[in-house]
This record gives sequence, C-alpha cells and structure tokens, in this order.
Amino acid sequence: MKKVLIITYYWPPAGGPGVQRWLKFVKYLPEYGVKPIVYCPKNPTYPILDDNLSAEVDPNVTILKKKIVEPYGLAGVFSKNSLKKISSGIIPSERKQTLIERMALWVRGNFFIPDARFLWVRPSVSFLQKYIFDHNIETVITTGPPHSLHLIGMKLKKKFPDINWIADFRDPWTTIGYHKSLKLSGFADNKHKNLEEKVLQTADQIIVTSISTKSEFGELTTQPIHVITNGYDIKKAENIILDSKFSIAHIGSLLSQRNPKILWQVLSEMILGISGFADKLEIKLIGVVSREIIETISFYNLSAYTEIVGYVSHDEAVVFQQKSQVLLLVEINAPETKSIIPGKLFEYMVSGRPIIAIGPQGSDFESIIEETNVGEFFTYADKERLKEVLISYYNLYLQDNLHSQAIGIEKYSRRNLTRQLVDLLN
Repeated sequence: MKKVLIITYYWPPAGGPGVQRWLKFVKYLPEYGVKPIVYCPKNPTYPILDDNLSAEVDPNVTILKKKIVEPYGLAGVFSKNSLKKISSGIIPSERKQTLIERMALWVRGNFFIPDARFLWVRPSVSFLQKYIFDHNIETVITTGPPHSLHLIGMKLKKKFPDINWIADFRDPWTTIGYHKSLKLSGFADNKHKNLEEKVLQTADQIIVTSISTKSEFGELTTQPIHVITNGYDIKKAENIILDSKFSIAHIGSLLSQRNPKILWQVLSEMILGISGFADKLEIKLIGVVSREIIETISFYNLSAYTEIVGYVSHDEAVVFQQKSQVLLLVEINAPETKSIIPGKLFEYMVSGRPIIAIGPQGSDFESIIEETNVGEFFTYADKERLKEVLISYYNLYLQDNLHSQAIGIEKYSRRNLTRQLVDLLN
C-alpha cells in the first residue's frame, strides 16, 4: 500500500472550513490503495472547535503529533478577543480598528512570516526527516494556509531530493483577501513574495482549488499545477422540515469586507413595498459575524428580522443548510478574491435549496453555479436583478414550490475528488 505523509495544521477537533478538505481526502484514500499518515500539531490554538469531527477519523489512520509554539498564545499584551478574531480571519476595516488591533495586525504581518505558525517549521523538519527515512515515505503533501507548512515541505525536499513533494493551496498566498490588511513593510512584503515563489518553484507538483489561482501561480513557476476543488460529502438529513418563514441563511464567517449591502438594501425595500413580506422574512447568520455587518443590518432596519446564531458544529450547519429557504454565499468585492471558491458552495449545492451568491465580477464560482444550476450569481452592482430574483424566489416560496434542481454535481463529491488526487500520486 502506497504511503503518503500529509502535513496539516487543521485537524479534528479543529472546526471550520480549513479542516474539511484533508479530513475527507484521508477518509477516502484507503479505498484507492493509499495509506495516509497525518502529521499535525499536538497543542494547537484553533479559533473554532468541532468535537464531532473527531468521530470521522478512522482509528486505523496513523496520526503523528508534535508540540507547537504559537505567538498568539504568548501575546497576552493584546486583547485575546481581538487576536482570536484576527486568527479566524475577522479583520475590521481600517477606520474601525482599535489601537490594539492595529498593533496586532502589524506584528502579525511583519514578524510572523509567513504566518504565526512559523516556529513549528524547524522542530517539524527535525522530527519528520527521521520518520521519512525510517518508514520509506516517498510522497509528502503540505497543505496551507497556514503557508508555514509549505516551508516544512521545502526543507524536507532539500534533505530528500528524490521525495515527491506536493504543495496544496486551499487559498492563495500573497493575493489572499486579508494580505493587504497586514500593514506589511516593504521588507516583509518582499519576503512573503520570495518565499511564495521559492515554494512554487521547488514543489514537484502544486494543487490549487480554482482556475484563477492556477493561472496566477503559472506566472511564478513552470512546475505542474492541478486544480482539485473542494467538494461535498454529506447526505440529506432525515425528517428535515423547511422553515415556515422565508429564511435567508448564511453559514460561515461574515468578514467585515464580506458585507452584501445591496442585499440589505433590497430586503429593506421589499419590506416597504410588498404587503406581508415583513411577517415572513427571516435572516439567519450562522457563524462568526463582524460588528460592521451587524451595524449595516441595523442601518437598514433589519435587526428585528435577523437571528445571529453564532458558530455551530458541522452537523448542525448541514441541518441549517437543508431547512433554510434560501442560502447566501458572499465573497469580498476585490479582484484578488475572484479565485476564491468558498468551500460551503459545494455543501450548499446538495442541500436542494437555491443559492444567492454575491461576489466580484469574473469570480470562478460564478461558472460553477451556472454549470450546476444551483442558484444565481450577482456582482455588487447587480442590485435590480438581485431584487427581481428575490421577489421570484419569494413568490415560489408562497406557492410552496421553491427549490433548486442541481445538474451534474456528482463530480464534486469528495470520493470523486480523491480519485483525482490519487491520479497525481500515481
């Protein structure tokens, strides 16, 4: 059986989207004759926990763990709440940042390069080089963010030139949405870019989750780049009863920059213009929500219709997806986020509920939504068309006939995506 060493920071009991990709690959790899060996931190600082995910790990999977020193855990001078939000990607807009938040972002961007897990690189290399030698490991996969893990792979590749090193990028590196918010000095910015290019040129193969990221990385390296998207691995929950109200649900973190003002405007106008709509509307935000989103919802007089549920387990999130009338997907309105395909899209598409997706023009996930017929995509300038679609969805809801009719989504199942990964391993 072919052995593959997978180096990941996020592993159960970590919650959130970062853990799902390799948790599912590890689940299905043995079906294709591959034995996964997972290396992860022994004492990580996860911003989100989901103990239910631990049950999905096969007890026969070899799990290696090594202690990690994380600056976030040592930075008592900063607000723990602020650090937790920054660690999970919730970065306030610059005009709303506190002094502590500005300091934390500056330290994060200029001293923690490429990220706050950089202190794990050296001890991990020392530990893993012996394991690789003793167990004849031929393939090593690193997955980021955090992109420090790719530095582990790069150093192991230097010590074992014949090893097959695959670098998996769940998100881009220097063009990720929050990178510009880190208050980088010129020196720090160049260091990020140099490390990124060095990793891309050293890895034997590179995996990305979108066509745009493949194109972007293709300008930095001649190494082979493959697209393997995220996917779904859920079944229809039993005895699901749809919400009685016209519920619009967003599952996952709503960052400050992910603020769909055109949606709040449209819903406010529908409340004023459509008789009875106010009695039916329900907005459900499941996950961490930035204070700026909450303030905007209040500005448009939607607070009374909004329920902020907070973080729930993945199993609970699936139930919310399947019982809500409409699902909301939002990406930051910036050119560098066009390559981001939110992982929740694939779980949304098997829920049977129509998707309202809002993102920058030319987004990679626009084509996936159109191809699979699971909803409608809008740019931040498409207010009138968004209103038309929401009114049509509301009318279908009143007729008890609101649902999506997905087409060809099977290729995004985790099992089929794992088959693509195995093709690369072979």
